[in-house]
Amino acid sequence: MSAASSARPAAPLDDAALIEISRANASTHLARRDWTGAFGQSIAFFVIAIAALAVPSHRHISVTATVVTVACYALASRVRFEYGGVFAVPTEPVFIAMWFLLPPRLLPVAICAALLLGEAPEIISGKTPIDRLANWVAASWFSVGPALVIYLWATHEPRWSDVPVYAGALGAQLLFDFTSTFLIARPAVGVGLLEHFRSMQASMTVDVLLAPLGLIVAFVVSSRPVALLLVLPTLLLFATFARERQHRIDHALELSGAYRGTAMLLGDVIEADDEYTGSHSRDVVDLVVSVADELGLEPRDRQRAEFAALLHDVGKVKIPAEIINKPGALDDAEWALMKTHTILGEEMLERIGGLLGEVGTIVRSCHERWDGKGYPDGLAGEQIPLAARIVCACDAWSAMTTDRSYRKARSAEEAAAELRASAGTHFDPRVVDALLVVLDA
Repeated sequence: MSAASSARPAAPLDDAALIEISRANASTHLARRDWTGAFGQSIAFFVIAIAALAVPSHRHISVTATVVTVACYALASRVRFEYGGVFAVPTEPVFIAMWFLLPPRLLPVAICAALLLGEAPEIISGKTPIDRLANWVAASWFSVGPALVIYLWATHEPRWSDVPVYAGALGAQLLFDFTSTFLIARPAVGVGLLEHFRSMQASMTVDVLLAPLGLIVAFVVSSRPVALLLVLPTLLLFATFARERQHRIDHALELSGAYRGTAMLLGDVIEADDEYTGSHSRDVVDLVVSVADELGLEPRDRQRAEFAALLHDVGKVKIPAEIINKPGALDDAEWALMKTHTILGEEMLERIGGLLGEVGTIVRSCHERWDGKGYPDGLAGEQIPLAARIVCACDAWSAMTTDRSYRKARSAEEAAAELRASAGTHFDPRVVDALLVVLDA
């Protein structure tokens, strides 16, 4: 079973960023755009689950089995492995045992009760708003699929000869889980089928891999419900792994925040040193991120491009102010000194290291040209990092459309014409096309 984040950004983000968004969403009330999916699915589930109780049963209801299975499932549901905007829980061994310990008609209600019980500590402590219980009720839909298969097959105790039936029940579980979560996410953020499938791959894989263990557990506990408590030490082991993963994610988020904070601090230093350069760099950031999205950059590359856009002029803080702010054209010596700012920027970022050290390589290449006539290394074409090619084009657009002390800004039409004319010489043609699409949007 998996739980999807209630809000997924349109731009591609890495897992750490998605987890950060998902955590923030979990502690806030449902947005209006989430109501249609979450409340609609929860009401529909209640109708089906209550109606199922009226269906004739193949088995009697055991109070002991019901209490033990609900308690074990509630505990298992609290062990959560975060993957981007969703998380996976090791509930499958308990869930499959429930196929044989409970009447199929009771299974959806029992799963819903267990999920709500598992979330109760967060509700009581105020960490989770009570309206988010609608998500957990809606998440119970996955239990309907196996309940249908097991009921229609009229199977009682687990038998090896019925393994194909159990495989069908597992498939029904995954189908109902995927469909219900998609119907929740679709009205909220317009997620597509393929994107939703990718987001759920990790959680579905966990369910499939734990299913054989669940079947073995079912053989052991089918006539002894209390024996299901023997699964608890395994859940404790999973909980230990989940905590370790959470600590690593927390560390990654802190590190990412530190990198971003450092980048913003350096951006402030640039702005304090030279108002034009600072505000210009921030204008370029928005363009670069949009072009990166248009070109479909991977999240890590998109982040590098964003930081490079913010810091591509950071080396200018080491260039004398009289050269930076000179109202007229630079002479040869001044221009030679100005061109060292990309190397100086790389050196500054390399001293920081980590992600910003990687960004330093891009900063060095932000004034290279597609035809190889740029600086400082004379790189050409694909030799230039893509992020640097994006920054170069966006930097030029921003510079052309901004007033300078020695010239007036060009119109958007004139700047666009200059970009087209320089595509294939100064700029990467593909980047120019993407930038013009962004500017026309």
